[in-house]
Amino acid sequence: MSEAEKRLADLGLKLPQAAAPVANYVPYVRSGNQLFVSGQISFGPDGLVTGRLGETMNVEQGQSAARLCALNLIAQLKDALDGDLDRLVRVVKLGGFVCATPEFEAIPKVINGASDLMVEAFGDAGRHARSAVSCPVLPLGAAVEIDAVFEIA
Repeated sequence: MSEAEKRLADLGLKLPQAAAPVANYVPYVRSGNQLFVSGQISFGPDGLVTGRLGETMNVEQGQSAARLCALNLIAQLKDALDGDLDRLVRVVKLGGFVCATPEFEAIPKVINGASDLMVEAFGDAGRHARSAVSCPVLPLGAAVEIDAVFEIA
């Protein structure tokens, strides 16, 4: 078990199985020492978290949805690294998308749910650059979607 998985277990979290793509794309692409992971939606043990921030969801619910995205990103990373998360060098960048009303401005706070989990799982190597934007709808009605770039060994 990797250090990151131990940290996640200490938080009471378990990585899901890496999800298969739902359209014509691959879940991740390695280019040199970088791994680009396709957007992961807010899917968890209880199913897909759907909704719109500022309408049917509050910031805390959005942060929980973003944490699910982060767990799904880490699951894809683990799959790409043949199960060895200790090969992660750094989380380089997260790109966060939040389904929200035009008036909802707390987009960065929502994506903090994923950013915080990356730091909890990987320590300083989990600190990253980031973008956080809103949109009127996401695939399958997801509340949050996040993609990532990782540096790997």
